[in-house]
Amino acid sequence: MVNDSSTRIVAALGKWIGQAPPGARLPSTRALVAEYAASPVTVQKALRTLTAQGLIESRPGVGTFVRAVRTARPLDYGWQTAALRSPQSRLPSSSTPMRRAPNDAIALHAGYPDRELLPERLIRSALTRVARSDAALSPSPAAGLPELQSWFANELGRSTPVGVTPPTASDVIVLPGSQSGLSSVFRALVPVGQPLLLESPTYWGAILAAAQAGVRVVPVPSGPDGPDPDELARAFEETGARVFYAQPNYANPTGAQWSNQLSENIVEVVRAHGAFLVEDDWAHDFGIDTDSSPVAAHDDAGHVIYLRSLTKSVSPSIRIAAVIARGPAGDRILADRGAASMFVSGLLQAAALDVVTQPGWQTHLRNLRHQLRARRDLLVTSLREHVPSAHLTTVPKGGLNLWVRLPDATNLPKLVADCEASGVLIAAGAEWFPAEPAGPFIRLNYSGTNPGAFPEGARVIGDKLARNT
Repeated sequence: MVNDSSTRIVAALGKWIGQAPPGARLPSTRALVAEYAASPVTVQKALRTLTAQGLIESRPGVGTFVRAVRTARPLDYGWQTAALRSPQSRLPSSSTPMRRAPNDAIALHAGYPDRELLPERLIRSALTRVARSDAALSPSPAAGLPELQSWFANELGRSTPVGVTPPTASDVIVLPGSQSGLSSVFRALVPVGQPLLLESPTYWGAILAAAQAGVRVVPVPSGPDGPDPDELARAFEETGARVFYAQPNYANPTGAQWSNQLSENIVEVVRAHGAFLVEDDWAHDFGIDTDSSPVAAHDDAGHVIYLRSLTKSVSPSIRIAAVIARGPAGDRILADRGAASMFVSGLLQAAALDVVTQPGWQTHLRNLRHQLRARRDLLVTSLREHVPSAHLTTVPKGGLNLWVRLPDATNLPKLVADCEASGVLIAAGAEWFPAEPAGPFIRLNYSGTNPGAFPEGARVIGDKLARNT
């Protein structure tokens, strides 16, 4: 058969393979060249095509053979259920804010700032420098690089008033992101099965960390201005809890910022019950109309465990945070961190420290404030125009999110699905409640991509909500 076309050779060999038993050896390349009067290049091209189709396989030094047909069969992992038994708690595989959005979607569900809000030049320069440093090749101390510990301590110390002893570097434990820090704090301070007080609504990751730690969550209602100290005191008394987790500055999702008076009242309640306040200052760098005012700056008795993250403000790829805890509580948290991960990447620590100590960091934060204000105001204006039946609980003075109350008759799952079908991703508020939701809420993030699409996104939400209710 004279044919120099690889397509014809593929067709002819395909028929032969169809009649050959699995494992049958094909003629050598030389024999195929002679049989089809083709060049070795053409024959090799045909063989590569057959290999890509899964019909043959090559064994170097041995030859080419007809591939055995592998029939699909159902796999049974039921034995694992018997071995693992029921889980201590059912953890969700992912959360709405972590979902990746299609490129053409209007993403109002996200949890991280858009790339244009990050200090990209500072990050790239820092990574280049630290890649040539000893940090790229050396293990880090368990509690973190001393220079980075000092930076975190000094950051909180700058807010500490006269008469209060500021934290020291030895009070700081560097973390691979605040999420793992929350898990360690909860495990270290709350015995399994014991109560943990959480603001409601609150950060979904804190709810997840509490479930992972196996503690019993007790919601404490919190509104646009923060929690009621009397409600908190009642929760401590009724449950015997010793830990309260809260976000005093630009809370996720509500955007609430505690007043100085409320902060004092909350700390008084915590002290009266010999308890801890776990203060999550995740949005410290995202002030818009105000600055973050850490509650921990006014406590030197060890009642406030302070979390500060750089993951969102520096880069999601540089997952660095810190917990500041004094006394035995700090020792227990450090012990848990050591058991979980031994130490945090020195390379990432050095890169984060490089970024935040550059003169351009403060310039970046000033520009970021203006950008966040413009985005927030645009989304607020768009919602008021296109979703008049929605109630914005507060215009946040910082942070990344708007917390929107919808009419009581709203079918929230259907609204979320309808908006997504029209290319607008929103986050249903149920994920931010430790127990039953207090109503139909959505959380909208104004730091994501394409703020120019906010009016269109709001128009879609308004249209779907009108049809929904």
